[in-house]
Amino acid sequence: MRKMILAAVAAATLVPTFATAQSYGEVRRDQREIRESRRDLDRARRYGDRGDVREARQELREDRREAREDWRDYRRTHGNLYRRPAYAGPRGYRYRPVSVGYRFAPEYYGRNYWVNDYQTYRLSPPRLRLSALGPLWS
Repeated sequence: MRKMILAAVAAATLVPTFATAQSYGEVRRDQREIRESRRDLDRARRYGDRGDVREARQELREDRREAREDWRDYRRTHGNLYRRPAYAGPRGYRYRPVSVGYRFAPEYYGRNYWVNDYQTYRLSPPRLRLSALGPLWS
């Protein structure tokens, strides 16, 4: 009986470590914590002593590590979102390096190359610029 109780207690303590990935709101809170930690570090550099700076750096490091672990957990539990078939470029495609000012072929503006559900991939919302829409809609 005692072994069963100990096994149940051990299982109960391990279950939270295998919890599902965090929600979008939790990701936003992690990002907010990182921003606040950066602000605290800046304040410590301006007004604090070495100990304050050291503590602020450590806190920022921990916040970043936690966000990274949460992202890895999300990727692990939602792995099928990131597995796609092998890439096949448009007809006549060959590799060319991309740099500032590069113009993509019109085929790349088709629906096959759009990400419609950006939150699924944990991307920020797209920002539309009117100047970017000019060549597409003329």
